[in-house]
Amino acid sequence: MTLEWRDSLEGLDWDELSRLYQAAPLGNKQPDGLKLVFGNSMFKCLVFDAGRLVGAGRAMADGLDCSYICDVAVHPSHQGTGLGRQIVSRLLELSRGHRKIILYAVAGKEPFYEKLGFRRMKTAMAIFENQAQAAERGLIE
Repeated sequence: MTLEWRDSLEGLDWDELSRLYQAAPLGNKQPDGLKLVFGNSMFKCLVFDAGRLVGAGRAMADGLDCSYICDVAVHPSHQGTGLGRQIVSRLLELSRGHRKIILYAVAGKEPFYEKLGFRRMKTAMAIFENQAQAAERGLIE
């Protein structure tokens, strides 16, 4: 498997990226919303296999204090191959030098991220657009 890694959004098919998140499955992220959030992120990671988008992730960062890794997705055809670990590792490397690197994980995936050096925060707080749904998914108390 020869993968092509990109950090540029130039020529990206936003509909294909949206389909990747649906397939991963990480929810229904609309192309216009993805264009906005990826465009506002300091670091991006896109992975292609034979021209097909199979992995993605991004980090919003301020250049010094905080980098927030989010939206890491791997197509089911490539899950279990180490690609997710490689994407997170690449975003971690790009985020080096920040005082803290934060990651928001899907419930149940914490052990995966712990292997990469992340530790559970005791002081994290959140306000979700849909608080009831977040509580139902076990994301908040």
